[in-house]
Amino acid sequence: MWGQVCQASVRNAMTRTIPDVDTIAFAVTDGMLHFELAMAYEVFGSAPAGVAGPWYRVVVCGPGPVGAGRFLLEPDHGLDQLRYADTVIIPAWADVDVAPPADLVDAVRAAHEAGGRLVSLCTGAFVLAAAGLLDGLRATTHWAHTQALATRYPRVRVEADVLYVDNGSVLTSAGKAAAMDLCLHLVRLDRGSSVANAVARRLVVPPHRDGGQAQFVTTPVPAPRNHPLAELLPWVLERLDQPLTVEDLARQARMSSRNLGRHFRAATGTTALQWLLTQRIRRAQELLETTGDSVDSIATATGMGTATTLRRHFKRTVGVPPDTYRRTFRTGNRSSLDDIEQHRP
Repeated sequence: MWGQVCQASVRNAMTRTIPDVDTIAFAVTDGMLHFELAMAYEVFGSAPAGVAGPWYRVVVCGPGPVGAGRFLLEPDHGLDQLRYADTVIIPAWADVDVAPPADLVDAVRAAHEAGGRLVSLCTGAFVLAAAGLLDGLRATTHWAHTQALATRYPRVRVEADVLYVDNGSVLTSAGKAAAMDLCLHLVRLDRGSSVANAVARRLVVPPHRDGGQAQFVTTPVPAPRNHPLAELLPWVLERLDQPLTVEDLARQARMSSRNLGRHFRAATGTTALQWLLTQRIRRAQELLETTGDSVDSIATATGMGTATTLRRHFKRTVGVPPDTYRRTFRTGNRSSLDDIEQHRP
């Protein structure tokens, strides 16, 4: 049985006789859409050229042969095996007016209780909501169905204008292309930006899209032209090396600091100062992963001023010092990611 194999793998990994390999399990059943399923399989199914170290183990779990659009899928394992996976991905659900099957909902809930990371793509959020896993959390789905999700599950804090929402162990994406954004986000969390960029190059898609690729906060996609922050956010990202203040941002946006704060809270769910700090940390991560620049140089390039300031904010946000983060992602040592998770505040 695959579950027994996974348990044996975990035991072996603990004694370091084999490298750690994360298992990605797709939860499928009749009524799933094939686009998001196939796209996610492309991301996690094989490592991009030149990437060293173990890649993901990918399996498909379902109740038996299932229909996905005009395709017929033959799952590798039953839904009960989802609880052994590190990450469970629920593809888009075709008819949101029909309740998802009880066996799928129960299996997804059991996977979460077993400590798995649950990820929905597009309308797969309705499955997570039916399992009660989105209660009290921010979540998103395809823009055409956000109102239905909010109405049917009032305890879910539905966000209609974001590419994806990362709650740590439960993640949701908006429709279609946003599912790709979330999958690349997962690779970035697990393997670092340089590997996620390599995956994006192989698939000929942008590794980042404005508004959807922050590692620790969800950044919405401003409406074109008429959104109050539509011009400000790109302007800030081009000047992260400068000592910008909230007053500088308000001046550039031609509004008061108080008004700017209201727009930032509505658009990003956080303050302008916290958003700016997060962008500086994200830029520092990218430089740590992709360059040999000193911490002092990176502090200057990200507007942190000194290495001491960068180290303080980086450790508080990411959970480990910059040097530890660099060793983890530049060597491709997946097992050392445990250090980050254990020390994350």
